[in-house]
Amino acid sequence: MTNSLEPSSSFVEPSGRAAWRWRFEDATGGEVDAASVSAAEGVNGFPSQSDAESWIGEMWRDLLDDGVDQVTLFEADRVVRLVT
Repeated sequence: MTNSLEPSSSFVEPSGRAAWRWRFEDATGGEVDAASVSAAEGVNGFPSQSDAESWIGEMWRDLLDDGVDQVTLFEADRVVRLVT
């Protein structure tokens, strides 16, 4: 079985949050608290993979300035993509 990198649908978690989210990480893969990342202010999730990837493209330099070295994209709890 292979994992598709394509969005499965407009899935929304039972909590009502959008399913697509980024985890901010340092160079070792340790999680960086989103509350300490000023560029991430107001980001709670995305309705699609496309929206999440567009946002990261626009914000990448700001995230680097905030100490984020890499990010991992999740659809709900499934790891979809690592960006370094």
